[in-house]
Amino acid sequence: MIKILPIILCGGSGTRLWPLSRTSFPKQYLKVDEKGKLSFLQKTVKRLEYFENIDKPIIICNEEHRFIVAEQMRDIKIKPKSILLEPVGRNTAPAITIAALKAIEQGEDPILLVLPSDHLIKDNYKFQKAIESATSYCNLGKLLTFGVVPYKAETGYGYIEAAKILDSKFLKAEDIKRFIEKPDKEIAEKFIKDKRYSWNSGIFLFKASILIDEIKKFQPEIYKFCKKALSKKLLDLDFQRLDKKSFESCDDISIDKAIMEKTNSGMVLALNVGWSDIGSWNSMWEISDKDDNGNVVLGDVVLRSTSNSFLRSEKTLVVGLGIKNLIVVETSDAILVANKEKIQDLKNLVLQIGLEGKKEVKIHKTIFRPWGFYTSIAEDCNWQVKKITVKKGQSLSLQLHEHRSEHWIVVSGEALVEIGEEKKILYRNQSTYIPQGIKHRLSNPTDQELVLIEVQSGTYLGEDDIIRFNDKYGRK
Repeated sequence: MIKILPIILCGGSGTRLWPLSRTSFPKQYLKVDEKGKLSFLQKTVKRLEYFENIDKPIIICNEEHRFIVAEQMRDIKIKPKSILLEPVGRNTAPAITIAALKAIEQGEDPILLVLPSDHLIKDNYKFQKAIESATSYCNLGKLLTFGVVPYKAETGYGYIEAAKILDSKFLKAEDIKRFIEKPDKEIAEKFIKDKRYSWNSGIFLFKASILIDEIKKFQPEIYKFCKKALSKKLLDLDFQRLDKKSFESCDDISIDKAIMEKTNSGMVLALNVGWSDIGSWNSMWEISDKDDNGNVVLGDVVLRSTSNSFLRSEKTLVVGLGIKNLIVVETSDAILVANKEKIQDLKNLVLQIGLEGKKEVKIHKTIFRPWGFYTSIAEDCNWQVKKITVKKGQSLSLQLHEHRSEHWIVVSGEALVEIGEEKKILYRNQSTYIPQGIKHRLSNPTDQELVLIEVQSGTYLGEDDIIRFNDKYGRK
């Protein structure tokens, strides 16, 4: 039996669920459910646990998110087959081509299961059966995509038209007639009445060699540059960094447009598995448990005379009085208040805000690092205060700052501090001072989290004011 090799696509800009998602921490890494146990990415990988004859996944992500991916995989005790780092975003066709080339490096020819990392699927058993059923078509040289059985006239999804009526019960694939971009409401209503149409899920299944043959045929330049980008890759800890010059030479194009719309071997199989791509806050409202008035409430929220709304609080008490059909999302540094009917415009608005230089588009108050994370508490023109959490057994780089000094106060745990030639242990309520321009390092030598408060003072407080001399994570 040919092995199935999952390819997990982790690109994304983090705009559709803003302000919870940001460029530095997009949707696929969020733990957005009330229990907050698993991210979208973790759910995607865990969904494959009970598949027969399944390999460990290849994960493709942006360079800046590599440590987030690695940490989330460690959290669920999964060691990926590879983590490939894209130096720039080039859509799904180059990413999948890279994965296919990687898959056959050792002379194997697995069936690739291409999965976006930010989808939810309620019925994992039916999903598994649909994938396993579709492998028979792959063995015949077909390229499979999966069309979600539509239940409403959705204008935010692309559609697939099959040559014949689709039947999700018997898991029979049909030839693809065409792909349709996001339609208007009138056309979408016609589509859901015609059983040949389905939502484009972005999930694919095909043999690696077949995909490469089609890429060679229809997109020879992408094949050439992807092959070069992979051959010139650099190993970086557990990551494989693709050659930037080669990869950025690829066209920015989806696998749909690059291959699936051109090939004669494309087929679509209907999925009826409780699928959602959580493309907006409206999607979150739709899939979430609601009260008797149709409200979704997460966090510290109090409501009166409120209906059909989504309200989520992260840090602050949110009170809703006499409102309806609203999305309200509070984070520590930004608040979204939007009419549900206008939420599709959020992406463009966030992009506009980003062009205006608002840092809230890109970063959170909390920034994740391979050693842990820090949260900005307060700041002014020449000082700022951070809460720093260092995971057990981890350490920051040996470094210095040219424009600022630092004070460290331990809140919990034990800190091993190196300042110049001096080394010492700090315990709870103890503190130290790091002068400007002096080499220093912070480590957590224990099996418990280390938490401290850092007070920075200087003429410039940017994160780029750092010179690293020794960093076990390979950063410069």
